[in-house]
Amino acid sequence: MSTEHDLIVIGAGMAGVTAATKCASQGWDVAIVDALPYGGTCALRGCDPKKILRRGAEILDAARLMRGKGVDQGGLAISWTELMRHKRGFTDPVPDSMEAGLAGAGVATLHGEARFTGADGVQIDGVAHRAQHVLVATGAAPRSLDFPGHELMVDSTRFLDLETLPARILFVGGGFVSFELAHIAARAGSSVLIVDRGTRPLKTFDPDLVQLLLARGAAAGVEVRTSTAVAAVECDGAAFRVLIDHAGRTESIATDLVVHGAGREADLARLDLDAAGVAWSARGVSVLPHLQSSTNPVVYAAGDSADTAGMPLTPVAVAEGKVAASNMLKGGTAVPDYTGVPTVVFTIPELTRVGLLEHEARDQGLNVDVRYSDTSGWYSTYRVAETTAAVKILVDRSSDLIVGAHLLGPGYAELVNTLGLAMKLGLTTRQLKSATTAYPTVGSDLASML
Repeated sequence: MSTEHDLIVIGAGMAGVTAATKCASQGWDVAIVDALPYGGTCALRGCDPKKILRRGAEILDAARLMRGKGVDQGGLAISWTELMRHKRGFTDPVPDSMEAGLAGAGVATLHGEARFTGADGVQIDGVAHRAQHVLVATGAAPRSLDFPGHELMVDSTRFLDLETLPARILFVGGGFVSFELAHIAARAGSSVLIVDRGTRPLKTFDPDLVQLLLARGAAAGVEVRTSTAVAAVECDGAAFRVLIDHAGRTESIATDLVVHGAGREADLARLDLDAAGVAWSARGVSVLPHLQSSTNPVVYAAGDSADTAGMPLTPVAVAEGKVAASNMLKGGTAVPDYTGVPTVVFTIPELTRVGLLEHEARDQGLNVDVRYSDTSGWYSTYRVAETTAAVKILVDRSSDLIVGAHLLGPGYAELVNTLGLAMKLGLTTRQLKSATTAYPTVGSDLASML
């Protein structure tokens, strides 16, 4: 005998919780299950705890920038243990709080491994369940690597739980995870190296701004080696030896910690999706534009579990969770709107992007006006003594609409939201420049950037 539900949600991250709550509010019998504590990657093992740790690095970096300008940093230093305790003050209450909120909304909260047993059947720790709809929202995990010793690496989850910070850290891969954690670790006093097999790290961001960030990071102690592959990781007593290949030569590097920052893939392998006839890959469940499985109409997917045009970001997961819930409730085919979604690498300073890269705009045949500004000498940057800041905004000459915006600088993670909203609402640069802003603020710089 199986327990019957209107909806089973697999994964208690933001996409799953959003959909479960919405469907339960309409009277559906909803169950949600996760083998891990409720909260998902962002709240427990990613965005939120990472940025709490970054705060310590921000303060230390800001004090160093103001040295000789009225601030004596004296013995200012990061206590990693205390900073970690501060982080846990946020993350520790999340699972119970989220589970209580779901239960209060009428959602049955289950724990354990879930796997499909048929088109509409799910087994949870040996107990059979059936549902009219199943939403897969299990998120992503570090992608598999196959060089010898790969199992000796730690992932970002373990890094964000380190009781002490090692003196030497090597990051494998040149993406978000490596850069964000490396910028924190370097400010906290670690010797940091990022090894990237590609010719340019952070390849989804504007290359000119990436080069500026690399120079700024190097000055802060973040070393980056490109076109370099990891051949093996070996134990060396209490430390490690990493063998790297570059230009046909092999080099051995001693380090105290090796961190996996070489990308993530959909965390689906344990679900036995084949038993449900659900097509999937490392990119996620194959879904139609309205987030329904392309091969099993019972199953939907959202967030990092779905192979969509959306970026692997928490706000995108929330939006997809809402759309999936609405479509399941109404039998509809609404499609998520990915227009104007910004993304940020929270290095110091932060690097942001919304919309098209310069080459993408030209490939689409757009006649773009590239409005580049070196903002390192502007008042907002001078005030905090930052040395590196620049902006590149792409404007369609025929419509005066922004088609892409790329910003590197302090406070620009907030400013990019305004540009994203302008793109979503179809505001022209003339309309944006007509706004009267509070001064002096970073937001008041926008008119000059345009």
